[in-house]
Amino acid sequence: MSGSLLFAFVVFSVVMFFTPGPNNIMLLSSGLTYGFRRTLPHIAGITVGFAFMVGAVGVGLGAIFIAYPVLQTILKYGGVVYLVYLAAVIAMAAPPSADKDARTGRGPMTFWGAAMFQWINAKGWVMVIGTITAYAAIAAFPWNIAIQVGLSLMLGTVSCTVWALFGTALRPVLTSPLAIRIFNVAMAVLLLASLYPVFMDA
Repeated sequence: MSGSLLFAFVVFSVVMFFTPGPNNIMLLSSGLTYGFRRTLPHIAGITVGFAFMVGAVGVGLGAIFIAYPVLQTILKYGGVVYLVYLAAVIAMAAPPSADKDARTGRGPMTFWGAAMFQWINAKGWVMVIGTITAYAAIAAFPWNIAIQVGLSLMLGTVSCTVWALFGTALRPVLTSPLAIRIFNVAMAVLLLASLYPVFMDA
């Protein structure tokens, strides 16, 4: 294994995991709106879902998307539509109550919802493609994929937890409904801004 290449991969992964993106922005908002404990399934879904995507693409699923580029286009713009919907939901989110959540059917994202979202997350695809193509030589196959999946699980867990805890830490500060509404609208705007690379790549 090349130590310098592994170090470069770790740096790349830390930057990609911890910088703002759809997952982190949604976790921040969920931590504020629902609290850390109720956001745990969302954290687990992102972490496991992304690591599974790295493994699946690494062992050959990526070849399907190379052979059929239209599938990438469908996923890309399907993700855009879904992110616009999520931005609207976040912008309209208010401090939750058990009764209101039961009436509206709204609540924090589920494990499976977060895991499936990774397949239409534009930043997630940038990370996966960079992980598999640029850093595939860190070890002989299949150890390279195992290393990348393992690091994705560890770094994903840490970064998702940090962002969710950051949102939770804001709960004592943002106590009024107006403050929470302003914060959630700002998060929705940032979520929409994260779509910029999608359209630049169009």
